[in-house]
Amino acid sequence: MACSATSAALISSIPATKSMASPLSKPSKTLAPLPNSFLGLRKPLFQSSAFANARSSANLALRKSFVVKATSELPLVGNVAPDFEAEAVFDQEFIKVKLSEYIGKKYVILFFYPLDFTFVCPTEITAFSDRHAEFEKINTEVLGVSVDSVFSHLAWVQTDRKSGGLGDLNYPLVSDVTKSISKSFGVLIPDQVRLLCC
Repeated sequence: MACSATSAALISSIPATKSMASPLSKPSKTLAPLPNSFLGLRKPLFQSSAFANARSSANLALRKSFVVKATSELPLVGNVAPDFEAEAVFDQEFIKVKLSEYIGKKYVILFFYPLDFTFVCPTEITAFSDRHAEFEKINTEVLGVSVDSVFSHLAWVQTDRKSGGLGDLNYPLVSDVTKSISKSFGVLIPDQVRLLCC
């Protein structure tokens, strides 16, 4: 995927072993644990034992004194995600989406993109939709957010992919016309109307 303009976050406040009913699936479905790749359990880039020993001993003091100071200004890993309720477009209709309704029921991938009808990242937006069945298997919902209106979202999903649109998506596109969601997640460029591209 060529676009680096979307900001994404995996949000969950539920333990990976807890069994909960999903509002969008069968009641007997249990919450699937996250794959190791989601948890940051990766092999080191360098396998050299000399490098590992040097790195380990040099950083031992730093790791012992490293402290993360979480504030309410920006969401951080381990903190509760800022809640929001907003209008969205899903299945060619306007719906209400409230982030806290997923707590204890589903994991959420929340991603932000700058604007509708731009060629910045439609391939990533449609790729999330194309792989939606894989996300359902791990009890994960996808939510896309931009500062466009629900009317703009609706027009973009009603436009065919070959014509610069998205076509039908398998997840909601949330409207953040007030920019409050984008501000609470720290992805809005303050002096501009667009979202931070990262």
